[in-house]
Amino acid sequence: MTAVRLAIVGFGKIANSKHLPSVAGTPGIDLVATADPKASAAGIAHFETLDEMLDSGPKIDAVALCTPPQTRFALAAAALRAGKHVLLEKPPAATVSELAPLLSIASDAKRTLFATWHSRFAPAVEPARAFLAGRQIKSVDVVWKEDVRVWHPGQTWIWQPGGLGVFDPGINALSLLTRILPRPFFLTKADLSFPANCQTPIAADLAFTDATGVRIQADFDWRLTGPQTREVHIETDAGRLTVADSGGRLVHDDRTLLDETRYEYLGIYRNFVELIASGTSDFDLSPLVHVADAFMLGRRVSVEAFSD
Repeated sequence: MTAVRLAIVGFGKIANSKHLPSVAGTPGIDLVATADPKASAAGIAHFETLDEMLDSGPKIDAVALCTPPQTRFALAAAALRAGKHVLLEKPPAATVSELAPLLSIASDAKRTLFATWHSRFAPAVEPARAFLAGRQIKSVDVVWKEDVRVWHPGQTWIWQPGGLGVFDPGINALSLLTRILPRPFFLTKADLSFPANCQTPIAADLAFTDATGVRIQADFDWRLTGPQTREVHIETDAGRLTVADSGGRLVHDDRTLLDETRYEYLGIYRNFVELIASGTSDFDLSPLVHVADAFMLGRRVSVEAFSD
């Protein structure tokens, strides 16, 4: 099969550090162009906007959208209508209601639409899913804490409506959880901590359950300094399973089952190539639905102003 000719739109930190090397390491796909008002990749055709690239750029088959979510819908729709397959960085859109129209546009254009959740491609995820299948789950505790100044320095869009705030990393935990747990779950309570000068929360305390009444608790915080903590602890009838290091390590009680370096974006691009070849889309919305529920049910708690 001829290699998929890819363009990356939005060439910021994640696109440069994760997407660029992953495309280079994935057979069957080649980066041929980027579109960004400022940043570019050496030796690759560059344009300031997607429209400019579609009008006068090289031939492309697919677009990876790595822009802030607030602009994602219009860009994705334009690319699909131009006959391009589309990969969406997480979160796939700024609102849940944008997603059904995108699927319809992709179907009409007969093009692949792939909403990526990179944490699902971590090495411990599928072994954890297999372990939990058929187990009695007693409780789940998620601790997902990062330092926003390390991961999003100077990126003011994350504090604006649609930017998600602490749910930018927290949605990674939710995408992992919705993959490994054997039953759907739903939100029952949320406390959201908003800095006095921000429109999105910097911390969230979330309570979920499922149809059997299992207690599921999640603690998200973007104010952690020092070592970062991204862990899921699951008590089962066969002991405690811990998914640690964002899905890079799996521990059963005191025994380490897996400890590997994470190459999540390689998995994303391998899957994208396969989806295009098979003419299918992958568009699970459940992590974003949980975030929307948190904003719907959440109790607003005011905390000190944030300064970068």
